[in-house]
Amino acid sequence: MRFLVAESDLTLNQMIQKALNNNGYKTDEALSIADAKYYTNIRNYDLIIVDYSFGKKNIFNFIKEIRTNFTITKIIVISDENDIQTEIDVLKIGADDYIKKPLHFELLIARIESKIRFGNFKQIQIKDLIISPNEEKVLFKSKVIELKGKPFEVFTHLAKHPNQIISKEQLLDAIWEEPELVTPNVIEVAINQIRQKIDKPLGITTVETVRRRGYKFSYSS
Repeated sequence: MRFLVAESDLTLNQMIQKALNNNGYKTDEALSIADAKYYTNIRNYDLIIVDYSFGKKNIFNFIKEIRTNFTITKIIVISDENDIQTEIDVLKIGADDYIKKPLHFELLIARIESKIRFGNFKQIQIKDLIISPNEEKVLFKSKVIELKGKPFEVFTHLAKHPNQIISKEQLLDAIWEEPELVTPNVIEVAINQIRQKIDKPLGITTVETVRRRGYKFSYSS
C-alpha cells in the first residue's frame, strides 16, 4: 500500500514516514498542499495524512477534491487544533479521522490500520461481474474466470477506480513491490492477459486503453 504524508514540518514528515515504512507501507513526501495535489494527480493512494496547518480553506478544498476523484482513498487529518468544532468540521467535510498532535506513532499506526481494514474490498460487483480480491476470483454470470497473479491485481486495481485513467507508472507503484526493477511492459502483458481471459471469451470490454495516458476500467453493463 502507498500513503502520502502531507506535513510542512520536514522532521515530523520524515518521522511519520519512517513509522509507516517500518510497518511495510510505501510513502511519498509532500511539504505543501501544492506538492500533495501534484502527487495525487500522478499516483493513487490508499491513504493520505494531511496537516491542518496548511489552512482551513486549503484543507477543505483538498479533501473535497480527493473525495470527488478518489472515493476509496482514506484521509487522516493531523492537527495542533484542540477546538472540537474544527474536528467536527473536518470529519463532516469528508476526512476519515482527526488526530491531535503531539503524535503517538504506535497509536497513529493502529488508527491507520483500522481505517485500512474497514476500507478493504471484500467484493466488487458491477452488474453481472463480481471480483473477490481476498479470494483472487473473478465471476461473470456465476461462471468462474481464471485470472491469477499480477493480471488479477491489475484488473482489481482498475476496477476499484472505475472510469478513472490510471497510468502504467501508477499501476507499477500500486502493485509491484519494487516498481523500479521492472519495465512498464509488464503492464501491457497483464492487460493482454485480461483481454484474452475475460474480454475476448466473454464478448465484453472491461479495460479501455487511453492512448498515451494509461488504462481505464470501463465495464458498466
